[in-house]
Amino acid sequence: MSEGIKKTDFVQSIEKGLKVISAFGAENPRMTLTEMATLLDMTRANARRILLTLQHLGYVTSEDGKWFSLTAKVLSLGYSFLSSQSLPELARPYMQQLTEAVNESCSLSVLDGTEIVYTARVQTKRIMTIALGVGTRLPAHATSMGKALLANLSPAEAHPILEKLSYEAFTSHTLDKPAFLAHLDSIRKQGYAIANQELEIGVRSIACPVRDKTGCVQAALNISGHASRVTVEEMETRYLPALQKTVAQIEAALHQL
Repeated sequence: MSEGIKKTDFVQSIEKGLKVISAFGAENPRMTLTEMATLLDMTRANARRILLTLQHLGYVTSEDGKWFSLTAKVLSLGYSFLSSQSLPELARPYMQQLTEAVNESCSLSVLDGTEIVYTARVQTKRIMTIALGVGTRLPAHATSMGKALLANLSPAEAHPILEKLSYEAFTSHTLDKPAFLAHLDSIRKQGYAIANQELEIGVRSIACPVRDKTGCVQAALNISGHASRVTVEEMETRYLPALQKTVAQIEAALHQL
């Protein structure tokens, strides 16, 4: 249970309902009642009540009464967050200009615990592009945007997240915990972060934090490209100036809100 909430204020039925929704995914697009109960370690009776309630509300469907799957209505939950955030909509035209200028994809994300969540993305028109979109979640420690966001948290905010990070090595380039923590210090000083094939071999990216008018970091913006097209040095000399210019434009527009 999260800190700062009394046990008497915690509504377990909401927690269980959200767990059921979150259980569906690429590996489990459809599940039976028994599979759901087993996956979430709950009784079949509990799983049944939750699934039937979600079905009644339109978030879950079951054509044969046996297999359950999510409906498109679930997207409205994420859209509620996105529609309440002016930053992604405000940033999109500037991101479009940036993508056209450097001919690489760019993305905007926020930090959610140990992961980043994409809130906006503009892709190049290349035939082969990385399949990422709004709502995509990636491990913060292996991404340039995650690094940029973590490096700009206060010590009190950063400590619990850094302790929860898995520091999973996705490639031979992924930094271990000591190296990562030292790396955050340099990111904080230089104002940008680079991920050099740390999540996936062949993918490099560079990111900068986006601040509101009070100086608080609201998101991170990055440019990503294939290692065969751009070196780390080129990212700093070619992409960083364009990225910093775009961030300044977004921040200027954000400050007018």
